[in-house]
Amino acid sequence: MEWMSWTLPTAVFFASIAAILVAMTAWELRSASIERRGFLPIATTRGDRLFIGLLGSAYLHLLVIGATDWNIWVASGLSLVWLLVVMRWG
Repeated sequence: MEWMSWTLPTAVFFASIAAILVAMTAWELRSASIERRGFLPIATTRGDRLFIGLLGSAYLHLLVIGATDWNIWVASGLSLVWLLVVMRWG
């Protein structure tokens, strides 16, 4: 049986996702979100924007890794910027 190799980028990725989910849960329990419209074509809540942002970040990350020879940290940085933009103005 082979086990998954936990590299630093893999561990940072999963720890970040877990921390985001815990923080969003605490935020939602503290103050319920309301739907609002931003640059996304639908009215969204914080949870919706998080899901859309994470999904878009995953595709952006794969696109940068597959289409360029940039470092994985550059792809991760661009994905994080996209997630923050969607969460703030989406």
